[in-house]
Amino acid sequence: MKIAIYPGSFDPITFGHIDITERACALFDKVIVSVAERIDLAQEIFKDNPKIEVIGYASKLTVDLARENNAIAIIRGLRAVADFEYEFQLATMNRSLAPDIESIFFTPKDTLIYVSSSLVKEIAKLGGDVSRFVSPNVKD
Repeated sequence: MKIAIYPGSFDPITFGHIDITERACALFDKVIVSVAERIDLAQEIFKDNPKIEVIGYASKLTVDLARENNAIAIIRGLRAVADFEYEFQLATMNRSLAPDIESIFFTPKDTLIYVSSSLVKEIAKLGGDVSRFVSPNVKD
């Protein structure tokens, strides 16, 4: 069974995260979304997809979490060039710690490339409509 882990804070989980997770399911038998916060929201979103499991994720190295779950890959999202430098460093360090676990990068659909959790939170705090960026349970 090919398992991938998709770690992140997902605060909040956006349609971009959902897009990447669902597309990763085409490459892997199981995708474990490891969420730092608001686990219940992610579980609700993915409850109908048997290939996706949502777990909590806190103070642990991602490569250790991957090993514990028999994952062969770590999924990461890239939106823009600004993301690349950080993600490249992270992938290189993870490879140094666990050469047997690959980092795989996904870009979201072009209609979602500009969406970030921090922007969605800011829009919501200022009373803006975030329904184009997040699922109804997250919006609520």
